[in-house]
Amino acid sequence: MKKLAVVLACVCVPAFAHKVVGIADGDTLTVLEDQRPVKIRLANIDAPEKAQAFGQQSKQSLSELCYGKDAAYDRVDVDRYGRTVAVVTCQGTNVNREQVARGMAWVYARYNKDSSLPGVEARARGARAGLWSEAAPTPPWAYRQTAAMHR
Repeated sequence: MKKLAVVLACVCVPAFAHKVVGIADGDTLTVLEDQRPVKIRLANIDAPEKAQAFGQQSKQSLSELCYGKDAAYDRVDVDRYGRTVAVVTCQGTNVNREQVARGMAWVYARYNKDSSLPGVEARARGARAGLWSEAAPTPPWAYRQTAAMHR
């Protein structure tokens, strides 16, 4: 008696992949997880505010990296706004690191836990990439503090 071999084709998506459905700014995105939106703040970095120089470019950069794509993330914390703080990968790219490499975000020294990121930032500065093309870019934490004082 002959045995038949059955081959099943499967387009499998890893269980940890979640569709990116929103980009708020250069360091915040939203994924769908079990049909629920989950807002994720990128760990270790801080991107320019939307109204700040390079704010829109930073948002566009993150959008190019992730919007409409599957993302995987490693949660490291939950911030005071209830957002998941995580290292995010879209299509095999660590987007936290890539935003810094493109000059679209600073290493957030106060919260950084990735010892390789300062070197990535130094290379971006040296190449005058993105926000580093300005003579003296204002870090977002300083921008927010100044904006708060003028309210």
